[in-house]
Amino acid sequence: MSRVDFYHLQMQNLEQVLPKLLEKAYSTGQTILVKVGNEERVEFLNSQLWTYNDTSFIPHGSRKDGFGDQQPIWLTSGNDNPNNALLLFLVDGASSSLDELSKFERIFNIFDGNNQSSVEQARRFWKELKAADGMEAYYWKQDENGRWTQAA
Repeated sequence: MSRVDFYHLQMQNLEQVLPKLLEKAYSTGQTILVKVGNEERVEFLNSQLWTYNDTSFIPHGSRKDGFGDQQPIWLTSGNDNPNNALLLFLVDGASSSLDELSKFERIFNIFDGNNQSSVEQARRFWKELKAADGMEAYYWKQDENGRWTQAA
């Protein structure tokens, strides 16, 4: 059974949240796939992950870097999964079919709560998951201190 966690961005943007979530996911020792809405944003996030924090290191790459099978974290706008990732991050409106999602142990759907079309897409995705067999869905939001709390 795959688990899908919805992260509703309201207090911070993707560039602030994604590195922290990737650090935590990377610490599990599992390979990670980050599926991004378009190739331009793939390269922006790829660059941003190298520079977001002077005291942290998140090993990652994209098609531009190559060596996908050796990258612990792979960023793409396509359906490629060269590192055989078990964790999937969907960002910037990226989506996958239920068949594709079932190949991952855990999916992180991060969406911008300040963008109405992103919210609507997340709602449609939530309903689709709730109607599907073999999928668990959880919703997370930030409290006033910026900590993630699971909401009912």
